[in-house]
Amino acid sequence: MSVGELAGLLVAVFWAVLVTLLAVVLVRLSRVLKEATVLVSAVTEQAVPLLVDAGAAVRSANEQLERVDEITANVQDAAANANALSSTVAATIGGPLVKVAAFSYGVRKAVSRQQAGLTLPQQPGEREELARLIRAEVRAATAPRGGLVGRVRRAVRG
Repeated sequence: MSVGELAGLLVAVFWAVLVTLLAVVLVRLSRVLKEATVLVSAVTEQAVPLLVDAGAAVRSANEQLERVDEITANVQDAAANANALSSTVAATIGGPLVKVAAFSYGVRKAVSRQQAGLTLPQQPGEREELARLIRAEVRAATAPRGGLVGRVRRAVRG
């Protein structure tokens, strides 16, 4: 055997080993690809119903949020109505109530002075001064305050 034949034999053996190794690798690769195909098809079969269920859950949640929005709007309207009603009641009843309280305070003060031995002023100027002080007290006690209640009182009174 010559050197050229020996080199040719070595190359032929090398190619035979190389082709055998490549065939083994290709067989294993085909098995992996078959398993991957089975896995992808199984995931697809299970994912489609999950996606359908997720879509239904999102639609249901959206409907519930719309209902909550409606309820919130209704509660806001009810709160605004209750606030307006309480302001109207405060303006309607609050003014006369304050006046009654101021008057009763004045009566109690006069009665306590009379019981203590103090007399009411007898001179016309003193009486006018006392009447002016009482009117000022009543005005100060019933004066509308700033804010919503004051605005409602002014609107109710005209």
